[in-house]
Amino acid sequence: MLTTLNTSYTDTRAADLAWALGREPLPALATLDLELADAKLQLRLLGASHQVLLEERRGSCSETVACMPGSSTPLPLGVAKRMGDWEYEFAARVEVLSPGSFAGRAQELLALVSDHPHGLAGVFPGSPHAFTALLAQWHEGQVHWRTWHAYPQDGQLVATRTRVGARVPVPQVGPPAA
Repeated sequence: MLTTLNTSYTDTRAADLAWALGREPLPALATLDLELADAKLQLRLLGASHQVLLEERRGSCSETVACMPGSSTPLPLGVAKRMGDWEYEFAARVEVLSPGSFAGRAQELLALVSDHPHGLAGVFPGSPHAFTALLAQWHEGQVHWRTWHAYPQDGQLVATRTRVGARVPVPQVGPPAA
C-alpha cells in the first residue's frame, strides 16, 4: 500500500534516527494490520519514521525507529536480545548514493513495497523520494520485517532488518544417558 503522508518532513537526517524496544504506540499517519500465521502485526508510519507492533501467543513486542526527542539510544548497527520466549534481532545500515542512483533506488523500493500485500510505504510531501517503507513476512516460524527511510537531500537511505521468533533451546552437552 502506498500513501502520501499529510505532514511535514520530520526526519532531518539519518543520524537523527533512534531505536527503541517496548515503546507504547505512537500517533500514526498510516497503518497496515496483518495476520501472519499466528502473529498479529501492525506496521505504522509515523511523522518521525516507523513503529512495528507485534502480538503473538508468547507475548507482544514493539519496535520504534524514529526521531524521538530525548532518546539516548542512537540507531545501532545490530542488536540481538532475548525477550521471554523470543529472540529479537535487528540490523541497520546507511547507504550513501549519488542523486541519480538514489532516485532509481527510491522508485524501485516504492514499487516493491507498494505492490506487496504485506507492504506499507508513505511518501512525504515535497519530494517523491522522501519516504518511509515497511515490508513484513512470515518465514520458517518467524516474523521478519524490513524498513527503508529515505533522505534525498543527503543521498542517504537507511535500511533495517528485524527478525522475531521463538527462542530455540540450546541442546545440553554431556555424557549420553545410560
